[in-house]
Amino acid sequence: MAHELELVNGEAQMFYRGDTPWHKLGRFIKPDQELTSEDAIVAAGLNWDVKTQPLYLADGTVAPSNAVVRQDTNSILGVVGKNYTPLQNSKAFEFFDPFIKNGEAMYETAGSLREGKRVWVLAKINKDPMVIKGDDVVEKYILLSNSHDGTMAVRAGFTPIRVVCNNTLSMAHSKGTSQLIRIKHGQNVETNVERVREIMNLANQQFEATAEQYRFLANKQVNQADLEKFVKLVFTGPKYLELEELGLNPNKQIIQNIIPLFEKGRGNDMAGIKGTAWGAYNAVNEYLQYERGNDADTRLDKMWFGDSAILNQKALDIITKLVS
Repeated sequence: MAHELELVNGEAQMFYRGDTPWHKLGRFIKPDQELTSEDAIVAAGLNWDVKTQPLYLADGTVAPSNAVVRQDTNSILGVVGKNYTPLQNSKAFEFFDPFIKNGEAMYETAGSLREGKRVWVLAKINKDPMVIKGDDVVEKYILLSNSHDGTMAVRAGFTPIRVVCNNTLSMAHSKGTSQLIRIKHGQNVETNVERVREIMNLANQQFEATAEQYRFLANKQVNQADLEKFVKLVFTGPKYLELEELGLNPNKQIIQNIIPLFEKGRGNDMAGIKGTAWGAYNAVNEYLQYERGNDADTRLDKMWFGDSAILNQKALDIITKLVS
């Protein structure tokens, strides 16, 4: 089975800090080990650049597109327009420098997928976590993702991760959160302390709004019928009723997979969480991250870059509307 993560001598080209992440891949970094951007880029196997080169037609005519070439391997990562300007991996890490150097965050994981076509960097924010209910805690992170094949724009935003299962959750207002970070690359990458603190204060406001939504869900009980309706709306949409009238049930297997996660999934059997709308959302979330797809790195790709990320946000929106 092909791996999405790049492997060099059998080792996935990424690192993770502390406990083994949900995808169980990468190079271990001690929890107390401080990483500079230079350290992190090497640990992630991302210390390489890309360049654009012209393409030619069979008759020698210059094509209206360029190839993105990885310089250490000379492999072509994608075909892009003439105006495409790549964001080098080093610049992606420089983006985090103001947060790292001012003690506001620390590198948690970084790596690449599909031989370098997709790259991510995740940093944990050094702020108090969000306590949802009892021992159910959600930590705060910054995630930057980028593609070198022209399929995805550079994205940077705030991301909650549930500690009990290490699952990536959705923010309450996803569009607004990604717009909070506006640090430009270039000679002035050393953003001043005041600006970094301003960004972090805005981030905390968004995280608190998200925590309130999570707590609201944790105080709403749902039954199995509610859960099944929720799953159908997430994976099929309102048209599921029309399909069922025709004798079709495309959600049957998914529901069968999610019911046990709702009842006894990671963190869902905790006191105060079991049987709640919060548990229902996390059951879908766990399905997306642990069971959907053929292997762990494919799930990672889908969760951070693909349709699982869309479904994850959709699930949070739908369950909130259902119990409001």
